[in-house]
Amino acid sequence: MTAQRFYFSHLECSDTGARVEADRPHNLSPAGKPLLARYDLLRARGEIDRDEIAARPGGFWKWRELLPVRDDEHVIRLGEADTPLVELDGAAAAIGAKGRVLVKDEGRLPTGSFKARGLALAVAMARSFGLTRLAMPTNGNAGAALSAYAARAGMQSWSFCPADTPDVNVREIALHGGRVYRVNGLIHECGALVAAGKQRMGWFDVSTLKEPYRIEGKKTMGLELAAQLGWRLPDAIFYPTGGGTGLIGMWKAFSEMQRLGWIGDERPKMFAVQAAGCAPIVRAFEDGADHAEEWRGARTFAAGIRVPKAIGDFLILRAVRESGGAALAVSDAHIQAARTLCGARDGLLLCPEGAATLAALERAIAGGLIEKDAGVVLFNCGSGLKYPMPAAGELLDRNAEIDWDAI
Repeated sequence: MTAQRFYFSHLECSDTGARVEADRPHNLSPAGKPLLARYDLLRARGEIDRDEIAARPGGFWKWRELLPVRDDEHVIRLGEADTPLVELDGAAAAIGAKGRVLVKDEGRLPTGSFKARGLALAVAMARSFGLTRLAMPTNGNAGAALSAYAARAGMQSWSFCPADTPDVNVREIALHGGRVYRVNGLIHECGALVAAGKQRMGWFDVSTLKEPYRIEGKKTMGLELAAQLGWRLPDAIFYPTGGGTGLIGMWKAFSEMQRLGWIGDERPKMFAVQAAGCAPIVRAFEDGADHAEEWRGARTFAAGIRVPKAIGDFLILRAVRESGGAALAVSDAHIQAARTLCGARDGLLLCPEGAATLAALERAIAGGLIEKDAGVVLFNCGSGLKYPMPAAGELLDRNAEIDWDAI
């Protein structure tokens, strides 16, 4: 890509608006808040064409003009492709939805989750700055994406995860050459270890929203979704929310697209979905607060949304409120029921976090938070194959007389 097609200009504090130059690696802003990437969108508006970009191959890397990576040599590819929109008919009807319900199935990305989007950008930018050691806390999928993209880039990675992280995630991280440690604590406590070892180990912290570029990868979900829907946004988006990078990123993408003239001022209602056993954003939303207090004793089998304290809490809450959406909590039992329903009715295996969005849609319809005929997109953030499934399969003795009526 030539220099004239590069529009990334600087970073900006998400709280104070202070400008920060992007000539070196950064974690948080001087105010201790997430940094946001900014672009010369006025110039870009006169020079780039949305349909030409959308027609390119290459998955999320096609949006290079709206990403911060300048040189091709720093781009890291693992076969990225656009993730499909899968229509739910049976499950949608069963929960009372009469409009079009689509699942954006992010489990089709490299390493089987939407974490590939953010970590590909974070690793690419780290590579551009000459960094060689990266570390992060993870509930599983983010560590897998970090280790894969770091390995591809010839970099070292360290992942610290709660002790009960699904074994498949831990083994995946290790097979990608990443160093992985199980910790007797939750993800924010794993994050404290990353911070504590930073000076001694010399690694760069790529934790959620503690560097500015994972959000740029995640915003491509919004760009891609708009293009797939003919540049018309859905009535509502239900998003599984832990750290909330994707929800914040999509909200940022919608604003950038409007300034580029690609869409109008319409916005979907944004629903931040959490588990009842770990719902700090829901509690803050219901209390009318701008920040979420740490959730004590977090418990849910949907590990990806078990985040007791999110540094971008105020950005999540701002997007939800500005959109006219809501933050909703659903029980583990409801999540499992939704997962079973979707698999049995529509043949789509959701991960627990993705199933939480279907459960939340049911709640939203029942509570009058959304019209039954609304057009809705649910985000399935990872492959359902990476999570435990209920025991199944009865034994059948082929040598005995078979009771076909029972079968």
